[in-house]
Amino acid sequence: MATDVLVPTLGESITEATLGQWLKQPGEAVKADEPIASLETDKVSVEVPAPVAGVMGELVVAEGATVEVGAVIARIAAGAEAPTAATPAVENRTAVGQAEAAAPPEPAAAPAAYGNHGEAEEGGEGGGSPTLSPSVRRAVLESRVDPSRIKGTGKDGRITKDDVLLAAKAGQAEARVAAPAASAPQASTSSTSAVSDGRKEERVRMSRLRQTVARRLKEAQNTAAMLTTFNDVDMTAVMEARSKYKDLFEKKHGVRLGFMGFFVKAACMALRDVPSVNGSIEGEEIVYHDYADISVAVSAPNGLVVPVIRDAQTMSVAEIEKTIGDFGKRAKDGTLKMDEMKGGTFTISNGGVFGSLMSTPIINPPQSGVLGLHRIEERPVVRDGQVVVRPMMYLALSYDHRLIDGREAVTFLVSLKNAIEDPTRLLIDL
Repeated sequence: MATDVLVPTLGESITEATLGQWLKQPGEAVKADEPIASLETDKVSVEVPAPVAGVMGELVVAEGATVEVGAVIARIAAGAEAPTAATPAVENRTAVGQAEAAAPPEPAAAPAAYGNHGEAEEGGEGGGSPTLSPSVRRAVLESRVDPSRIKGTGKDGRITKDDVLLAAKAGQAEARVAAPAASAPQASTSSTSAVSDGRKEERVRMSRLRQTVARRLKEAQNTAAMLTTFNDVDMTAVMEARSKYKDLFEKKHGVRLGFMGFFVKAACMALRDVPSVNGSIEGEEIVYHDYADISVAVSAPNGLVVPVIRDAQTMSVAEIEKTIGDFGKRAKDGTLKMDEMKGGTFTISNGGVFGSLMSTPIINPPQSGVLGLHRIEERPVVRDGQVVVRPMMYLALSYDHRLIDGREAVTFLVSLKNAIEDPTRLLIDL
């Protein structure tokens, strides 16, 4: 008897998704609640768990196809043995997988099978193979290491992306494997064509997340009267405080002391002083918020995502750092929840971690402001009539000029600058 696998409820107002990847193939044993597929929605990737234990049967939907909530995407056969006439597996290649398949395989021992989320089964019985999350699978394909030889450090012994990267750095050449071969034709997400002079072009279908980001950014440009104002900030005091207390901070709170905690705290104070930057326009009304839900841009395998720190104005620097660290880790693992990405009254985006010197960030509607942070760079500045070298950072505030005047934008940045250059203000609420 076969059990249908249905697309789960994906969240408020979300009715469809794209089937990003099959994590299990026909004939493979699955446990109840084990992830068997990943879905890409407008905001995050969602794993589809197996409703029952059994053996993967027919894959009804191909990777890259759009599916609606409640639709049947696969079937699981009860029992311990594979079905005698299993439907051929749908081709299980992402753009990365295709690139690997096109490359000449390196000499290796018999390649171990792998999937997408867990740890290798010990012993030779059952022919079990580890399953990995989408981000971990991508890391495995890129580094070409054998996941069955990696000891997972994640929950329940699951392999994490960091485990894969450490294994690759350790030079486990003997564990390298070729990318999985295609099983059957499917709706291709990537194609390569040759140009007349021998050069090649590759066309890759945009993910649903990237399509949504593109649409929302363009809507923001078309709707808001966007303007960007700049300032710079001397990071000397914050860097000295961080250097002095980082070890004690990590020992006490279990998280590293970064710069984002200071900036989020300073931004909350500046938002209180200039409430229009924390407001939004709804129709012909202006909505002012007496709370600060700060959206922070973090990097995920499929692009930037923006989870929200709720009521950041009530949190300590340590609580902010813990929250951001948790967001970053789960963004890489693809386990952020949709509710964690909703709302937000103001956004902070740190392009400095990628080396950006200056930028004009785009606001995230219906928000009216976004703060862009950039790299810290030593520059000559004048202090008390003397030219000295200081670690400086450019700040950029993009805002909706329909709601925020230039005077308010500049006042916000100056308030933020004062708090960062004199962190004592954060303690005594000045």
